[in-house]
Amino acid sequence: MRKLLLLPIFFISMVSITAQTKEELQAKKAEKQAELDAVKKEVNALQKQLDELPGWHVNAFGIIGGSLSNFKNWYAQGTPNNASGNFGITFNGHANLIEEKYFWRNALTIKLNWVKLDDKDDPNDDDSFRPTTDVFNLSSLYGRNLSKTFAVSGLMEYRTTLLDNFNDPGYLDVGVGGTWTPISNLIVVIHPLNYNFVFSSGETIFESSMGTKIVADYTRKIGAINFKSNVSAFVSYKSSNYSNWTWSNSFSYTLWKMIGVGFDFGLRSNKQEALDFALGQYDPLAVPAQTEPTFDNIDNKLQSYYTIGLSYKF
Repeated sequence: MRKLLLLPIFFISMVSITAQTKEELQAKKAEKQAELDAVKKEVNALQKQLDELPGWHVNAFGIIGGSLSNFKNWYAQGTPNNASGNFGITFNGHANLIEEKYFWRNALTIKLNWVKLDDKDDPNDDDSFRPTTDVFNLSSLYGRNLSKTFAVSGLMEYRTTLLDNFNDPGYLDVGVGGTWTPISNLIVVIHPLNYNFVFSSGETIFESSMGTKIVADYTRKIGAINFKSNVSAFVSYKSSNYSNWTWSNSFSYTLWKMIGVGFDFGLRSNKQEALDFALGQYDPLAVPAQTEPTFDNIDNKLQSYYTIGLSYKF
């Protein structure tokens, strides 16, 4: 009888001890989390001070994504026997020399992607990896400071593709103007004296022209997070048909050592590229007859891309 009475008392004691232990652990966890947040805040403050110190500042990060699949006798789809895959890589790097009287900012962005679809029932299909996303951008900006946030500057920016039609077209912007740097991670470039050289082979509609170059770049590293957003635009004085802009974004979060997850996307508008592509699809002998594409009737659709995958901090 006495043992039966002791059992409820023991059970109540154990529940009380467990509840007390849980509350103590939660309190200790909250205390440690507060300490961790304070340390992170201090680290970010130190990183900001490092970013503002004179000298070279170098950083790079990238994104790698890919998948492979194989189907055999999968009759529910249109191609029951196939092997497919895709692979993409993005690299963002900069090397900036920041001094009291001048700066020299250099940046390189490469975005490449390949896809394949091998229909094993079609011996004549293309079973190789074909390039889809293909972006190469190299820029160099030099400026002499007139104040803490404004400088007279010169910019060289080159854009093309690497895997397909290298330098066809290729764009080279060279110009002078001013650069505004309100904070260490953001630069805004406005160069009203800029020449946009456009390189292409054969008889094409691409033309070089004078205009204004506008660039806004925000690059930031906060702990395990790397982020870069860049807008590059050219406003032609000759014709709006020769104007163009590109907005690219990269985000990387490190999960373990140098490995993490990343997301990359971009938008572009370029009427010369849209017309060049439409002329390549145009068939003057088609029935019914097609309207020949021109700058006046072309549908300049918004170009876009994105890549999601594993990231590697270089």
